[in-house]
Amino acid sequence: MACLQATGPDGAVHKEVRTYSTMTADLLALSDWLRAASCGPVVMESTGSYWRPVFNLLEGQCEVLVVNAYHAKAVPGRKTDVKDAEWLADLLRHGLLRASFIPSPTQRHLRDLTRYRIHLVDERARLTNRLQAVLEPTFRTDAWCHIFIFGGTRGSRS
Repeated sequence: MACLQATGPDGAVHKEVRTYSTMTADLLALSDWLRAASCGPVVMESTGSYWRPVFNLLEGQCEVLVVNAYHAKAVPGRKTDVKDAEWLADLLRHGLLRASFIPSPTQRHLRDLTRYRIHLVDERARLTNRLQAVLEPTFRTDAWCHIFIFGGTRGSRS
């Protein structure tokens, strides 16, 4: 959901709301729409990881603010995506939003690689433990099972 607000020559605020998915074609259409409207700063909530593709596409084209959803909390009432988009646009127009820290692309890539390595190490440990649990009943001692899985003796690292 995107809400574009612009002040006309008469001082009136004009709002246009459009819906876009996170598919590449829609994100490119969003980018084209914002560029055609000479849009200034863009604001979005940091909900899960859904903001990432939009941010990555727009970061080189315009000023993009990613804000914590808690800080941009709307007034109580019925919550809809349209109302949220309009509310964020209003807060941005009045300078009431504080952007979250977003690291540089290089640092983001390094963080992603580090997280993936941690995931792989955890997965290896999980699979090793599972294999050991399956094989232990077939061996007389735990030491034989360890040698079969890891090779060497219990104190050695492979």
